[in-house]
Amino acid sequence: MMDNSLPAHSVPPRFPVPPPRVVVIMPALNEAAAIGQVLAEIPPWLGAKVIVCDNGSTDATPRIARSAGALVVTETRRGYGAACQRALAHLPPETDIVVFLDADHSDFPEDMPRLLAPIQQGNADLVIGSRTLGQAEPAALLPHQRFGNWLATALIRLIWGHAYSDLGPFRAIRRTSLQHLAMGDRDYGWTVEMQIRALQAGLRVVEVPVRYRPRIGVSKISGTLAGSVRAGIKILHVVFRHAIAKS
Repeated sequence: MMDNSLPAHSVPPRFPVPPPRVVVIMPALNEAAAIGQVLAEIPPWLGAKVIVCDNGSTDATPRIARSAGALVVTETRRGYGAACQRALAHLPPETDIVVFLDADHSDFPEDMPRLLAPIQQGNADLVIGSRTLGQAEPAALLPHQRFGNWLATALIRLIWGHAYSDLGPFRAIRRTSLQHLAMGDRDYGWTVEMQIRALQAGLRVVEVPVRYRPRIGVSKISGTLAGSVRAGIKILHVVFRHAIAKS
């Protein structure tokens, strides 16, 4: 087990201005074993509202999320991007920052202030939680995930000249910036589309190190060969589609 010794930010910092109004979006599909723990680990002093988008669960995921205080909405069409889009349609009008967090307990919700700080300090519009810059436990990122991340980020660097280190789904973005991106992908390409469109829109993008651990349960994507192949093809499709549009 690796030493996950990045500061946990358990004590609220003193901001020079009022803290941002944060909404956490969590797509979820059959995460009953994990989602309660994830929700419990979001620092309560952030005052963040949580929107869980149930993407067709057949277990107790929606009930557990509601009992923990989350707003639960439903998207019947399967897909990570589709679930994110549905949740975004329910953002409170006063939202300042949107955080995307997986419901499988692989991320550390305690690291959320690390993502929020560059935006709150006026230094970034989009902050990516980088697992490769941070501390990923040995079994958390499988070899094909590491290769896929490397390939996609290498292509982005080659085409757009920006050196991302990861496509980590744990991220924070200003609501106004997110609206400007006009996200469209409804599947596995959501994260890479956001990172490419952010560059195209001239957003200030920052990566911060985050911790990462093996998820609870079996991944619907990286846990199967077919899921990994579909995700990889979709990510490369998004990269090349935007590259062709750029030329």
